[in-house]
Order: sequence, then structure tokens, then C-alpha cells
Amino acid sequence: MTNSELRYAHHPNDVKRYTTQELREHFLIPELFKNDEINLTYSMYDRFIVGGAFPVDKDLQLETIDDLKAENFLDRRELGVINVGGAGVVEVDGQDYELNHKEALYVGKGTKNVIFKRKAGEQPIFYLNSAPAHKEFPTKKVGKEDAEVVHLGDEKYANKRILNKLIVNSIVETCQLQMGMTELVAGNVWNTMPPHTHARRMEAYFYFDLEEGQTISHFMGQPDETRHIFMKNHQAVLSPEWSIHAGAGTSNYTFIWGMAGENLDYGDMDKVDPDNLK
Repeated sequence: MTNSELRYAHHPNDVKRYTTQELREHFLIPELFKNDEINLTYSMYDRFIVGGAFPVDKDLQLETIDDLKAENFLDRRELGVINVGGAGVVEVDGQDYELNHKEALYVGKGTKNVIFKRKAGEQPIFYLNSAPAHKEFPTKKVGKEDAEVVHLGDEKYANKRILNKLIVNSIVETCQLQMGMTELVAGNVWNTMPPHTHARRMEAYFYFDLEEGQTISHFMGQPDETRHIFMKNHQAVLSPEWSIHAGAGTSNYTFIWGMAGENLDYGDMDKVDPDNLK
């Protein structure tokens, strides 16, 4: 079963007037994983899709949705999958790809069938990002050993973290989709600080590995008009092109970032000094 929800884009002058509830309704994606369902949020920000597949008692086929007006989900799209649970399998046009915890899979445009499966005794949790595509590229698995790893931050500033670039153009050929995973070192709580914007790309964050009973304050908005959204484990949030995206948790955690837009230049960002935030 594939469910979908449509989210519209927003002008920053409108967003600065939103209430807490309105911010949450338009940007927070609170429930991605339901038993034996695929749940998708189709955003008008670069037509980016955020979703989750949670096969418990049966295999789940990725079905097309009405907003795509396409016979198959990937007729004009590419897909990134990262498994944040136990070992599982993604079947792509008859070929099985086993994904262990924190491993990724890129699936290219033109693929007809994508099926998410459990392995015996395991419970996978598949996090999904998808973006429009103009060219076919081959399906490719990316393990953690294949990642481009960057060590960032400093314990002095409580932002020491390990960035794993997984689905990026130095590792996988894609049209516009990029995905990676950032792990906060124990005792560190700030991500993407100092913050930045990138008007050429939107972004989505998905938080996990958060200790039960803890929370993350995700910061968004223009640098001189910031807002926050408190988030729980296994929730995602949309970040418009004009918005910063950063967060601080009451404990350490991991998050997945996914991007799409004008270019594939990971370093294309407009940085903001922390003391200039408002």
C-alpha cells in the first residue's frame, strides 16, 4: 500500500507569520513508518519526495501516485534508499540488493518495479528520497565502506560529527538527487552549525538514532527570521531553498540529508556566522 500527501511551497514573508502549529503542518513530516505501508510526502520544493517503507508482514511494492501522472513511479524520477533498521532487501526489476543498517541504494529513472522486503529475523526501516530525473543511470548500492567520510566540528562547540556522503556525484551518477548521513559523536548535539542556505537546492532532514524521551530542536527560516520545530525520532522536515537548516538535540543522534535542485555541487552554500543569526 502506497499513501501520499501533497505539500505546497511557501514564500518566506508568509512563513514568518506562521504559528507553531502552521509551521509543523507545512514543514514537519511526523509519521513516515506504518506497518506494511509506504508513506510519501510530495513537496513542491523542487518536486522532492520524502517517504518511508516499513515491510512487517508482507513485501511492499512502490506504486505510482496520482500526483506523478505516470504509469510507474520511476518513469521520470530517480530514487535514493537508506536503511535505518535491521537488514532488508530491495528488489529492483527482479534483482535483489541486500541493505544492512545505514547502507544506501540508488535506483535510476526508468525502473519498473521496486519492492521492499524483510529478511528473516530482521526488521528493516527504509527511508526514501526521490527527485525528477532526465537521464537513466544504473542502480548502485553504497555501503558505509564506500562512503566519502568527512570529520567536522569540535567538541568545544558541541558539534563534532562524522559526515558520510553516500549518494553524491563523486560516488554515484545521479541527475540531481544527493543523500548522505551525519552522525553526532556522543556528547555533541549541534548539527550544521555554523548554518547555511543554498538557493540552488532544497533539502530535507530525517532524524534517527535519538534516545527515547529526548528531542531535537530543528532550526529553519531566513537567517534574520529564524523559527524552530521540536522533533522526535524518525521524523523528517522540509527545508526550503531560502531557509537555514540546523538542529540541536537533548542527546546525540544521526540524521540523513537529502537534496535536489539546480546543481550537484555539495559545496555550493551560503554560510551564515552564528552571531548573525536572529
